Amino acid sequence: MTKNEKVIRTSTVPLSLNLLLKGQLKFLNEFYEIVGISSEGELLDEVKQREGIKTIKVNMERGISPLKDLSSLYKLYKILKTEKPVIVHSITPKAGLLTMLSGKMAGVPIRIHTFTGLIFPTRKGPVQKLLINMDRLLCSAATHVYPEGEGVKKDLINYKITSKYLRVIGNGNVNGIDLNHFSSEQISEEQKKLLRKELNIEDSDFVFVFVGRLLGDKGINELVEAFTLLNNKDSERRSKLLLVGPLEHELDPVRPDILEEIKNNPDIISVGFQSDVRPYFAISHALAFPSYREGFPNVVMQAGAMGLPSIVSDINGCNEIIMEDQNGVIVPVKNSEKLSQAMERIKSDTAYYQKLKTNARPMIESRYEQSEVWNAVLAEYKKLIKEREYRV
Repeated sequence: MTKNEKVIRTSTVPLSLNLLLKGQLKFLNEFYEIVGISSEGELLDEVKQREGIKTIKVNMERGISPLKDLSSLYKLYKILKTEKPVIVHSITPKAGLLTMLSGKMAGVPIRIHTFTGLIFPTRKGPVQKLLINMDRLLCSAATHVYPEGEGVKKDLINYKITSKYLRVIGNGNVNGIDLNHFSSEQISEEQKKLLRKELNIEDSDFVFVFVGRLLGDKGINELVEAFTLLNNKDSERRSKLLLVGPLEHELDPVRPDILEEIKNNPDIISVGFQSDVRPYFAISHALAFPSYREGFPNVVMQAGAMGLPSIVSDINGCNEIIMEDQNGVIVPVKNSEKLSQAMERIKSDTAYYQKLKTNARPMIESRYEQSEVWNAVLAEYKKLIKEREYRV
């Protein structure tokens, strides 16, 4: 193996390369010439600078846009013919479809797609059928398909998306967790004191935190309903709900009545997007993450690494990271009442809470340490290239 071998990583939007693969591209660049391809934007420039890799801009639509998709497909084909990578590896749905098709057209020998999450299980009718067929087409053009977790793998099998061998790398998750970065020790008591004061949070308050985009399929409607039920009960200890993330108005927006509740309820604190979420974890007691669908959610691992137990919905990824009554609680999807009951127990049962909290970080350390994930990806690349050399 020499560094003359080129590996191209693609995503639909640069946010995915920037966040989901942070640090990994720089690590892999020590062994291969890594090139990142995504839509244009400042975040792609940030990836180039931070990871020390070459990046190429190819605009790709997240939604279905036949003419623009054909244009993107042709641009990717031309780039792959010129760059001649030994591996092309995509994440995110649209980049996956376009990259696998253009990679096959360009004769790239190893074409990998990682499914970080599936959209079609939550859709119905013609839309679901279209999405299933798109993923089947993607898989037919790929040489190797990797589900991010066992739940995603199960859905790919149950929906007959591909007959190719499916393997989860490591324990799942595309990038693992930087345990030095996500550590409660990184946030000083003075920082926590100042942030609590800024947000009007008392030391006696029990703080539930949500981190992510504020939209319907992240479970925000149910979360606010559950929190309102919780705080309407007589209790000696007040609760706060801390929402960390941008409000989205286009894809599955939050209901108007829920937006009003967020705006008018003094115990709900919405701070918008934050580049560093660690201080907000540090002043919280538990993560509440009732999403409808995920691949393998980073936020649940991040919260665990910061020593927080989590209340999550019973979906792919979440129900792999969280073990019931060990490092958190699993509740049914779209069920405000069960979510509120879980929040009540974790808040009021001190012994139960302390048990979950004690287990939170060790259970992340033992399964998702970042260097282990990176080395597992590297080992997979080496294996696939070696197998190709034998065939040639």
